[in-house]
Amino acid sequence: MAGTAQAQNSTLSITNAAAPSLQISPDAKAGGMADVAIATEADASAVYYNLAKTVFARKKSGASANYTPWMKDVADDMSLAALSGYHQLSDEQAIGASLRYFDMGNVDVIDYNGNKLQTSHPNEFTFDLGYARKLNSILSVGATLRYISSGLVSGQVNGQNYKRGNTVAADLSFYYNGIKENNKGWTAGVTLANLGGKISYSDNAAAKGYLPASLNLGFAYREAWDDRNHFLIGGDVNKLLVPEMPADSKDLPGYYNKGVVNSWFDGFGNKAWQFGLGAEYNYLEKLYLRLGYRSHSFTEGHWQYITTGVGLQFDIASINLSYVVPTGDKANRNPYVNTVRLGVIFGWGNR
Repeated sequence: MAGTAQAQNSTLSITNAAAPSLQISPDAKAGGMADVAIATEADASAVYYNLAKTVFARKKSGASANYTPWMKDVADDMSLAALSGYHQLSDEQAIGASLRYFDMGNVDVIDYNGNKLQTSHPNEFTFDLGYARKLNSILSVGATLRYISSGLVSGQVNGQNYKRGNTVAADLSFYYNGIKENNKGWTAGVTLANLGGKISYSDNAAAKGYLPASLNLGFAYREAWDDRNHFLIGGDVNKLLVPEMPADSKDLPGYYNKGVVNSWFDGFGNKAWQFGLGAEYNYLEKLYLRLGYRSHSFTEGHWQYITTGVGLQFDIASINLSYVVPTGDKANRNPYVNTVRLGVIFGWGNR
């Protein structure tokens, strides 16, 4: 099913945050808990959310693979595939990497009169490489460098040449590990994500888009009722640090002329917030049942949705499945409903 994009004169109508796939959570395990992942237990998927966690992972090395058919209620040819991994160099250091590919399917580019201009096949991919280190027995930090290649529209549209946008960005992450020997305790995390240069999709150097930089806070509490039954509850708050697109086109030059650092501070003034709450019950660390709730602010769609998930742990691998429960109707219907994520996480080498 083809989507649509609109173009008129030399300005392509796209979201005010470039590289949209950077705002999509790729992990099926986190997906079952409404994408709560900043401070949950560390595994190979931590590379996507908070690299600093990897130095506290129970396994020395890990890898993960996830696949998501995206927005099935809107299109049937969009998907996100992701690979990640980490390795602990010592008790104090770890490295991590990830690769994501977002296929947006076939998109019909139309003008404001509804005339079809062309069919495009937008896609994006990112490659991450990062390093994490313990500061002491309970605190760690991480830094990730990200290469981003985003192609939304290619070729000429209304006399304007469009091309792939390429840039680099960085994540900074912090983690507090308060888990005790009895397997109970609090964890917390803070990340600054997608701090990078603007990205251009056209020959118009004055109209570069801002990456979806964000400030993300998370907490989790782990409870062990006995040797068999464990419970975790967590929450994340995400603040998009992108300036609001002006309503009047006369203000666009000033919008695009903002410096990158200034755009992050201006982004605090927008109303783009998300928060999520998630819970996970596991039996013998073999069977995992997950539930979550997530809410987007009005400027991000004003959507609320419930997620569920299940995980099965085998010898060195776990299989995870998550599902976004249908909510809302008509204009208020969440486009993420019926989204299914499937993933596998590997871990080997006891510390």
